[in-house]
Amino acid sequence: MKKNKSRSIKIIFGAILFVLALPIVIGKGYLYKAIAFNFADIDDYTIFYNRTVTGGQPAPWKLSADYGKISVPDSLIHYLESLQSVGLLLIKNREILVEKYWKGYSDSSLSNSFSIAKSITGLLIGAAIREGKIGSVNDPVSKYLPEFSAGEKSKLKIVDLLTMSSGSDWNESYANPLSETTELYYGTDVYRTATKVNIIKEPGTLHVYKSGDTQLLGLIVEKATGKSLSEYASEKLWRPLGAEHDALWSIDQPNGNEKAYCCFNSNARDFARIGQLMLDSGKINGHAVIDSAYFRNSVTACKILDEKNTPCDYYGYQWWIVPGRPDIFYARGILGQYIICLPRRKMIVVRLGEKRDEKVNDVPKEVFALINWAEQIK
Repeated sequence: MKKNKSRSIKIIFGAILFVLALPIVIGKGYLYKAIAFNFADIDDYTIFYNRTVTGGQPAPWKLSADYGKISVPDSLIHYLESLQSVGLLLIKNREILVEKYWKGYSDSSLSNSFSIAKSITGLLIGAAIREGKIGSVNDPVSKYLPEFSAGEKSKLKIVDLLTMSSGSDWNESYANPLSETTELYYGTDVYRTATKVNIIKEPGTLHVYKSGDTQLLGLIVEKATGKSLSEYASEKLWRPLGAEHDALWSIDQPNGNEKAYCCFNSNARDFARIGQLMLDSGKINGHAVIDSAYFRNSVTACKILDEKNTPCDYYGYQWWIVPGRPDIFYARGILGQYIICLPRRKMIVVRLGEKRDEKVNDVPKEVFALINWAEQIK
């Protein structure tokens, strides 16, 4: 009886060791971190290594004469609170009109942008093209990343990544711990994860949202400029924009690569500066950061067929467009991070939080609510 009990204990102990060692055995060591932290959070910069995106001479936003006088409707406040909002900011005519924070957050608190970083990375591609570091959006990816030099991968162009039409076999599933997206988020080698994809569909023929496409864009910027994304973002965006606080861009390991598709950490006021750049057609104080054609394509629906077999009317070059309202474009993150640009009203709305509502016509419901609120303000 004792021998049987001892054998059972050994079997159980062995099984536990096997399970614990399995992630390493299958080359998925990032699973330990994924299991430990379970779900992505707006404060995840505290669990990752980060590189600083430095600012220069701060250029604080002016406060409108009506600052603090515009009340946010109770219905909108309750709605935003139900979505665990932490920040709301409305800029009009380059002045702060409305500002509100929750849960101890403030105008200087860091918060993860998640996929707003995709829009920032898209701007850096445009900046590198204008600077001549990248030839054009039609450059083959293989010009910068040798892993794409052969076979179907050689057909991939930068424009296919910008429009999320790479045709790769990337698995965007956020719930699947074995997906490439989970590995990209918690793993320690974003270069390998992003470049190991296969091309299974003719590039440029099918729009499917894939974080891996943006990660490749980030790697291209680094190869073309010889600078880290953080360094280039500081040079082209953060310092010229007069950001009041340094930002943090999470990286995969010490001295590693930025997670270009996500994980740019800043605050509502400084995120709004990206919106102002876009209201100014890609210019900062009259100086073009990106070419005018690149700007137009960034905020114009790509019209590539999507998975519903309909022309995509909601995505350009790493920026979202509101279907039926092509004059309104925005950057967005998975937990309801938004930089919404309303050019006709010269308005920017920034919302930061921990939860997003369901989508209608590919637009989260709260985006419509924020637009409707902003457009009612005189």
